[in-house]
Amino acid sequence: MNRLPAMLAAFALALPTAAAAHHSFAVFFDPEKSVTVTGVVTAFRFTNPHGTIALDVTNPDGTVEHWRGETNAPVILVRRGWTRDIIKPGETVTLTGWPSRDGKPYMRVSAVTDANGKSIGIAPFGRQDQS
Repeated sequence: MNRLPAMLAAFALALPTAAAAHHSFAVFFDPEKSVTVTGVVTAFRFTNPHGTIALDVTNPDGTVEHWRGETNAPVILVRRGWTRDIIKPGETVTLTGWPSRDGKPYMRVSAVTDANGKSIGIAPFGRQDQS
């Protein structure tokens, strides 16, 4: 008995669910709020499905908070002038974005600027670009 048609049908039914789970911006981030943090980069991952920027942010009381910002996929970043080494550990950057709903120091990045306030890459990120 050939099980291929049944397996293909099961895969076809599961695929939209997996895609929806990956693109659930509103589940993880609050589109009604914005957060901006400035800190020293500890890591930049130029990887799929999303890049990440990790940084140490010094709070007014002197404590250090470890933030992460989720970027678009590398293919989109490249279209905006980004490269694998555009951000380096030790550099100071400012991230602006939508905060995580669970209150963790995590955001979906909408803009990145360097220590001089210059935009990194071109065109700010937008929710329509999520991938």
